[in-house]
Amino acid sequence: MALDLGAFSISLSVKDIAASRAFYETLGFAETGGNQAQNWLIMRNGERVIGLFQGMFEGNILTFNPGWNQMAQDVEGFTDVRDIQERLKSAGLTHAKEADASTTGPESIMLSDPDGNVILIDQHR
Repeated sequence: MALDLGAFSISLSVKDIAASRAFYETLGFAETGGNQAQNWLIMRNGERVIGLFQGMFEGNILTFNPGWNQMAQDVEGFTDVRDIQERLKSAGLTHAKEADASTTGPESIMLSDPDGNVILIDQHR
């Protein structure tokens, strides 16, 4: 059975958020969230989503959001991040950051693929 990770986006670590915003707007992306004065923006081109983050982390991150669809709308019947964590741990994967299994609601886990690409599974509700 496939593991539903929710909405997908890529979080880009950028050097100059204004220059990156202008570049991605030229590619057809439009701002849909965030705050440029706080050095982060969410941009969308149809169902394609990118986050621009200046000075918040190193490298780019593949981001999944359980409980959301590609339009950042709540979905019912989603797999909780703690259940995802348990399935991944049972499969032998290690996590750089684990969710607190004794809680409910918003939480996240982080892990890396075999090439060192960071994956964030970030549940907002």
